[in-house]
Amino acid sequence: MGLTTLKMPQLGESVTEGTVDRWLKQEGEMVRRDEPIVEVVTDKVNAEIPSPVEGRLVRIKVSPGQTVPIGAALAELEVEGATPATEDKPPAPAEIPSRPQPAPAPADSGRISPGLRKLIEENGLELSQIRGTGPGGRVRREDVLSYLSDQRAAAPAQQPPSPPSASPIRAPSERGDEVVRISAVRRQIAEHMVRSVSTSPHAWALREVDVTRLLEYREAEKDAFRERHGFPLSYVPFFVQIVCEALLKNPYLNSSWTDEGIVLKHYVNMGIAVALPDTLIVPVVKDADLMGFMDLAQAINDLAVRARGKSLRPEDVRGGTFTLNNTGALGSVAGQSIINQPQAAILSTESIRRRPWVVGDTIAIRPLMNLTMSFDHRIIDGLAASRFLNDVQAGIEEWTPDKISL
Repeated sequence: MGLTTLKMPQLGESVTEGTVDRWLKQEGEMVRRDEPIVEVVTDKVNAEIPSPVEGRLVRIKVSPGQTVPIGAALAELEVEGATPATEDKPPAPAEIPSRPQPAPAPADSGRISPGLRKLIEENGLELSQIRGTGPGGRVRREDVLSYLSDQRAAAPAQQPPSPPSASPIRAPSERGDEVVRISAVRRQIAEHMVRSVSTSPHAWALREVDVTRLLEYREAEKDAFRERHGFPLSYVPFFVQIVCEALLKNPYLNSSWTDEGIVLKHYVNMGIAVALPDTLIVPVVKDADLMGFMDLAQAINDLAVRARGKSLRPEDVRGGTFTLNNTGALGSVAGQSIINQPQAAILSTESIRRRPWVVGDTIAIRPLMNLTMSFDHRIIDGLAASRFLNDVQAGIEEWTPDKISL
């Protein structure tokens, strides 16, 4: 018998750390090889990390809510034939201690986060009073707040008094400030965005585009497409195909800045921003420039479905060379996105609106869309950005259906 260490994996370029959201297995449990063992979140992905071996989970080293760097040890598993760890000998499963506990409490009290422990103490509660609904009966923040709400409704005058220094917990109906816990994903996104803005001097460009041809084609084909393929025909695969062609003509838009020089990527791994209820994830379509239209449509739909179902794999968010952000689906008409490091630019397709448009010497009502792009001014100047946007605009306005087959 020996110990194998489960480490925090690399979950995408520029990601230096991850946060343990929850453990799917508890100490002492048997785990099969490739069975999900822990859920980890970063600014790019919410992923279930599989066990690299079959064995027994003997020690959890990182508590839920704790953020650690890539490569840090998350847990230890006891497996037959593994090389013994150089640190401590693994204790027998029955003697595995929980984390040090300040006072007698349920076995899971050592695993609650410091913030949750503070909430319990500030309201004069004991962990044993609260019924946990998390895995293995673990008490969650929602359980504490639900308990407090029930106590108020049942017998407000008999609630345990809070210590003098404690801040009262307001009921949702009360007026005043409310502090909303920052999720691990939101915290990671915030840190990544700050790093991006401080790393790259952002410049911005906007271009108006007439999407008449694409709109007419999609309107004519969308019902038959859904019936035939089982998912909607969106504008995204059209835009991805057009942008891929423009990137191959303008390689500096598909590059990265390094101390050794600018790295040009002569292939396109297209990041597709997917909005979730409380966050944003950017899964990557690998080798998008080599795909036909239907392959692109299926790959994009698959990534979007799995992103919304929180079933993306770590490799699904790695290797992106350029990002397309379809903010128009949310009603935006113009915006300034932040570059997804270490990429050189991010392009947003805004909502399509019918507006007056000069056609020759007349004014017509046309479906128009804004293209907005943020780019790294260390790599790209206004001329290079304009040439790229010219190619994207021409690809949209001069689009013909002979390039695709549905």
